[in-house]
Amino acid sequence: MKANVGRIDRIARLAVGAAMIGLGVWALGCIAAVIFWVVGGVLFLTGLTGLCLLYALFHIDTSGRTRPSAPRSHGARPA
Repeated sequence: MKANVGRIDRIARLAVGAAMIGLGVWALGCIAAVIFWVVGGVLFLTGLTGLCLLYALFHIDTSGRTRPSAPRSHGARPA
């Protein structure tokens, strides 16, 4: 699969993911800590890899890459 997460999106995911993992350390309940770690870990990993499976499922691409279009002929017809 190809990367579908853009630069700003990746930076935000890394920052929020790291913050959530850190907050999981100080979470008051075991369930809350696990939720923070799992969600933070997923965000952090998608930020590292540049690949988000939910984005792929919904055909979202924030990477800024465009698909190459088919070459067009400019009125010239083959003989």
